[in-house]
Amino acid sequence: MLADAATASGGTRTATPQATAQITGAELAAVVAVPAAVPVGALPPVVPTGFTARCTRALLSPWSRLSLLLVLLAGAASTVLLFHPQRLLSDGWPPQLGGAMAALVFAAAYGLCSVAFVPRPLLNLAAGALFGSQLGTASALAGTVLGAAISFGLGRVLGQDALRPLLRGRWLKAADGQLSRHGFRSMMAARLFPGLPFWGVNYCAAVSRMRWMPFLLATALGSLPNTAAYVVAGARASSPTSPAFLIAMACIALPALGGAVVAWRKRHHLRGV
Repeated sequence: MLADAATASGGTRTATPQATAQITGAELAAVVAVPAAVPVGALPPVVPTGFTARCTRALLSPWSRLSLLLVLLAGAASTVLLFHPQRLLSDGWPPQLGGAMAALVFAAAYGLCSVAFVPRPLLNLAAGALFGSQLGTASALAGTVLGAAISFGLGRVLGQDALRPLLRGRWLKAADGQLSRHGFRSMMAARLFPGLPFWGVNYCAAVSRMRWMPFLLATALGSLPNTAAYVVAGARASSPTSPAFLIAMACIALPALGGAVVAWRKRHHLRGV
């Protein structure tokens, strides 16, 4: 009552310490604006600038990597033309190697040569002539899987990003969808079907979204019959009238004939795609 009377008589009001503290806190809150915490993921990425950064982005672009792939393949093919790997059939393997070690080295050379577009039938015949049926089949099959893995890895790392936007035709889209959804089954059929180029199937699978393990497993299983037939034919080439050689030639000829018949019967369907 006395305070009210004093206020009414004097016309002024004395602020209490609690009111002063409240006013001071409100004023400070209004003046000092505390920014809200921003999540780290919401911040825009920092793009490096400068000549070095631009050169790095240009070198790592999809088309630069595709150009590097083409240069590597052209260099590999040129190297094969210069060194003539078909001389293995006549000259044989270097004499300082023998047995399993020679077969391992041959498998590595097989893989590299298959990446460089050397025909696999020639390499399979060489494996049979050099190591016989059993060791030759194991070495040739290991080289087949190794070459397929190298081609698949090169195509996936250097060519996929540049080539996938070009898959616009109906055939290309159908092949890409088949390989991406049914990778193992499609690759098994491609390996068993004669006439399809080994390197072409590898790079088509690399451009698709097919996974590594189905690709390698289907390559090993699907390539085994044809590889073994050629290896046995190469091992028995000195006796062309032997039953093993005749059976091997039949295993080579019959799938090729069956593939030709299937392609002839499906020609109208392929034209309509």
